[in-house]
Amino acid sequence: MSANGLVPPHGGTLVDRFVTGADAQVLQAEAASMPQIELSAKQACDLEMIAIGAFSPLTGFVGRADFESICKNMRLADGTVFPIPITLAVDDAVKDTLTEGGRAALRHADGTLMAVIDVAEIYTHDRTLEYEGVFRTSDEAHPGVQAVMDEGDWLIGGDIHVLTVLPEHEPGEQFPDHRLRPAQTRAEFERRGWKTVAAFQTRNPIHRAHEYLCKCAQEICDGLLIHPLVGETKPGDIPADVRMQCYETIIDHYFVSERTCLTVMPAAMRYAGPREAVLHALVRQNYGTSHFIVGRDHAGVGDYYGTYDAQEIFDTMSDDDLAVIPLKFEHAAWSHKAQGMVSAKTFPKLEGDQVFLSGTKVRELLAEGQRPPAEFSRPEVADVLIEWATAAEPATA
Repeated sequence: MSANGLVPPHGGTLVDRFVTGADAQVLQAEAASMPQIELSAKQACDLEMIAIGAFSPLTGFVGRADFESICKNMRLADGTVFPIPITLAVDDAVKDTLTEGGRAALRHADGTLMAVIDVAEIYTHDRTLEYEGVFRTSDEAHPGVQAVMDEGDWLIGGDIHVLTVLPEHEPGEQFPDHRLRPAQTRAEFERRGWKTVAAFQTRNPIHRAHEYLCKCAQEICDGLLIHPLVGETKPGDIPADVRMQCYETIIDHYFVSERTCLTVMPAAMRYAGPREAVLHALVRQNYGTSHFIVGRDHAGVGDYYGTYDAQEIFDTMSDDDLAVIPLKFEHAAWSHKAQGMVSAKTFPKLEGDQVFLSGTKVRELLAEGQRPPAEFSRPEVADVLIEWATAAEPATA
């Protein structure tokens, strides 16, 4: 634990890559004459996560040695656990404008100057190594593989110097009241007197099984951080603004506000299953949480990963690798006989008794215009979801 009682940042130091004041003015002026790189949605998310320290100890996009070590060993070249390479891929046309030892301006798709990168390395994007190491598949039907497939053939490694991470977006997409940086969540936990905090990762509305996991964690920790991912997700996922309304609704009606904190994580999903579970855990350690809820098929997609692979991967690491403690939960279900949520550890399995829940099932019901039943979603949350699903022109993520 650190001096204030909270878990230390991953790697020991909480990174901050923002440039302010006179230095920012100089950098902005110089950037106009630099080579220009337009960031994809995924890259813009990654830049923000590096800048705010969520990806500590990274200070920029990874170079060749770190890229290869991460893909092969799930560690940076210095041995620090890091499961997914955070890369800046460019195509031939952009690569030809860059020089190793030089700098480049990083811009959002809307033209906003976000940062400047020190071009320390330009190296070949070994997609095969990334597919096999990170995703355990090269199947282009896997959304994470497809995203890498669509990227450029060259990777740029180097530190970033950040001016802003919040360009103009559509109204409501920034969630300014809930967009707390790791340093801010740590300060909030200290203000509340929390020393142990459990984090719950989600890209779906909280259904009854999620609520069960969260409240089990609350029983053993001082507080709960509900930490939805609001960066780039795949088509078909429920839009971030709808999900945020669901989170606020369920907290208002079914959680103790003094013991519950809601903030957003601006990361892009990789759908990398076990490796992404480790990434999500170390990120939450940077945000100051001591425990991390890992449920069934965490960050998985399709049937690429085993049901509990994302839990078992933590068994391969020591206490020195990660300070955050994984809370491993069985698949929870609603039991008609018990009139509540149960798992294989807490209640016998009776034929026809249990209703298994999933975000996928809820999305299927909504796509058919059906209201999720009480065994799936709290009625107040179901109201939000069915209103969105039956709108003439529902928003898209």
